[in-house]
Amino acid sequence: MNTGNLTPTDLERQAMRAVTDHARQLAEEGHDIIFTAAIVKDGRIIAQARNEAADTNDVSRHAEVVAIARATDALATRDLSGATLITSCQPCEMCLATMRWARIDRVIFAAQQENTKPEFFRFPGLKITDYHAACDGCFDWHGGLDEDRVAHIYAQEDDA
Repeated sequence: MNTGNLTPTDLERQAMRAVTDHARQLAEEGHDIIFTAAIVKDGRIIAQARNEAADTNDVSRHAEVVAIARATDALATRDLSGATLITSCQPCEMCLATMRWARIDRVIFAAQQENTKPEFFRFPGLKITDYHAACDGCFDWHGGLDEDRVAHIYAQEDDA
């Protein structure tokens, strides 16, 4: 799934490989919440993160939110225009909203919502196309990049 003419760059592909490697490592170590993310901007990987919700008991500490926070700290700005959010799984509703508050206009993800457990989304009836339409196409996305590397982590039970 993708929109427009978004073609991942070599650096975005490299960041996705790092993100999916990290997710696979966490799965092998037996972690129970396995989501990873990175922010790419200005020709480099600005931040990388994993979900910290289980560590902190803060339900908002999703990998995407943590990566965005680290990137805004590193760049000393809340405006991440021109950045790309790279994630091991399609971002949930909260993470898409956080992405937009940071003005990130590109998101590339591995596992796609239709191939994952429904509990990963609190509003499962809403799809990424709904969010895209709701903001008049203010972001572009590419889903399924390296999905085969992490599908087993996020798959519905009958698909595993």
